[in-house]
Amino acid sequence: MSDRFEIRLAGSGGQGVILAAVIVGEAAALMEEGLYSVQTQAYGPEARGGASKSEVVISRSEIDYPKASAPDLQVILTQKACDEYALDTKPGGIVIVDDFFVTDLPNLDAEVYPLPIVRTAREELGREIVTNMVALGALARALELKGLMKPESIKKAILNRVPKGTEELNARAFDAGYDMMKAKK
Repeated sequence: MSDRFEIRLAGSGGQGVILAAVIVGEAAALMEEGLYSVQTQAYGPEARGGASKSEVVISRSEIDYPKASAPDLQVILTQKACDEYALDTKPGGIVIVDDFFVTDLPNLDAEVYPLPIVRTAREELGREIVTNMVALGALARALELKGLMKPESIKKAILNRVPKGTEELNARAFDAGYDMMKAKK
């Protein structure tokens, strides 16, 4: 990892991108490698359905600017978010998109992975509310490949954060996302 690694999760309100980014930041803090992390968020005034994005910056040194300017890794769950944020991706970065809601990808100098994130949450797990956990599984695999974070750290942060009684469902959602990304890379 270079000194600074930027992650952005973007979609619409209700998809859980803010919680997902909080979990990634907490996972970085749980690690014993002395990483610093900061999480920021922005969302429209609508409770659900409005634009939503959240960013995590992870660094080996103190972070002087908390926002992502050229994300190394993006998870994008809607076409609107793709249109607005995909071109910000750092050259050579990774973009994971939901293949149901994102149908028009821009030409990027990045690795792009269309994955059935929402469909997996909805159809395989029976609960669209775990879309963010499926996305976190895919993100965890990408971070593992970059040598930045172990998937177990993210899974532990998930289990520390989700409501009691939902741990098994959220763990299965995470595993589904991790496995689908692992099948791609």
